[in-house]
Amino acid sequence: MAGHSILLVEDDENTRTRLGEAIEEHSDLVLQASVGNFADAMTQLDAAAPAVLLTDIGLPDGSGIDLIREVRTRELPTQPMVITVFGDEKHVVAAIEAGALGYLLKDGSADYIGRSILDLIAGGSPISPPIARYFLRRFRTIDAEAPEPDAPADVPHLTDREREVLTLIVKGFTYAEAAELVGVAESTVTSHIRNIYRKLEVHSRGEAVYEALQLGLVKV
Repeated sequence: MAGHSILLVEDDENTRTRLGEAIEEHSDLVLQASVGNFADAMTQLDAAAPAVLLTDIGLPDGSGIDLIREVRTRELPTQPMVITVFGDEKHVVAAIEAGALGYLLKDGSADYIGRSILDLIAGGSPISPPIARYFLRRFRTIDAEAPEPDAPADVPHLTDREREVLTLIVKGFTYAEAAELVGVAESTVTSHIRNIYRKLEVHSRGEAVYEALQLGLVKV
């Protein structure tokens, strides 16, 4: 088979399609299989070891972290990488301890995702910028003997409606779905999102989700 084989594990069908297309856009990558749950992923690992396991963490019948552990336990030549909406310390550390060699947030462009996979294959450890920034800040805090990393930070003030919209976005709802649930126009939700991005000093949905979880603005 030409190119590096990729096993994609993602339970959301639309996201799985988008990520699959991102992989197939790169001539050096081949989508070995695209599955939506833990059981099907295990079947694929039993059939043939891919070059890369690209997996979400939250699956309907298990965890992507357990898939990564399976790769390590079986000593497969597969390089595991996480792609998820969860950018909090708990999930990142658990994935890395299980054996993940890379950790991406889902909002990256198709080119970024493809290049990150190739970087992983070449020996790199791709990490989405918001996560990298968090750990750099944490290490600097430790070096400076500042308060504990999880001590309360300066939390931006969000209105009740902004928190409501942010919570729905963190849970994966689209802007249109959030607008329907809140009972406002989609343009109003978009306006709230712009204000949230400005207050959190972020530029993408993935960064907003990450900061919201880190600052305790929402709980999933």
